Amino acid sequence: MTGELSPIDKAKFVAAKRAVDYVEDGMRVGLGTGSTAAWMVRCLGELVREDGLKIRGVPTSTRTADLAREVGIEVISLDEAKWLDLTIDGADEFDSELNLIKGGGGALLQEKIVATASDQMIVIADAAKEVGTLGAFPLPVEVIPFGWQTTRALIEEMLISVDVLRRDVTLRMNGDHPYVTDEGNHILDLHVDRIGNPRQLAMVLNQMPGVVENGLFIDICDVVIIGHGDGRVEIRDINEGTVERDKLDFVETDNLFNDMTD
Repeated sequence: MTGELSPIDKAKFVAAKRAVDYVEDGMRVGLGTGSTAAWMVRCLGELVREDGLKIRGVPTSTRTADLAREVGIEVISLDEAKWLDLTIDGADEFDSELNLIKGGGGALLQEKIVATASDQMIVIADAAKEVGTLGAFPLPVEVIPFGWQTTRALIEEMLISVDVLRRDVTLRMNGDHPYVTDEGNHILDLHVDRIGNPRQLAMVLNQMPGVVENGLFIDICDVVIIGHGDGRVEIRDINEGTVERDKLDFVETDNLFNDMTD
């Protein structure tokens, strides 16, 4: 890697670096998907290679699985693990109650399954991901391909009766073709600007035929670690009601940065 890290990448890195302090020898760890989670996977890989940390990782996407194997983490399936000690993942948005919007990277289904099969979920994020009210980031909804246009119409009709500002629903694309998830599904992105009642919206969406899962993570996250570009981190524990502040120092010439491209 050449050149200095951007402030946003520094923020992602220090959040990830602080999060791996929660990982202990012998743990089964859920490995999130996305650019921030990629920093965490590389930090864990460094501990595995250089400190002899012994863990088994359950990835939430094929690309996370590939990265985990690349950095030396033993990868197993959730069926093999059965239950996880900890999951560390990023988020597209989080609010003061640590409710989340996830799925910008297209892995929300596996991410939610893995997170809910864990004793604890830790979210790592840069400070820009914190919002007063969820909804500025489009809400991903995974739907089966069969009848997806009907599913979209049903969602658009449903949005009339819930507390949102906009009701635009778009099919996520990958070039000229619909985006396809690891499970072979499509994603509808709900552009709503503001979600007045996330819990209600999550429940209503998942009752609709054709919807597999939505990107609202309610009462799942236990800890959020917020990184800043100057190395500061803030750790909020929703269960303990505590806020801890720390500052991490790092050198960009460390091995971790040699081939980092995220």
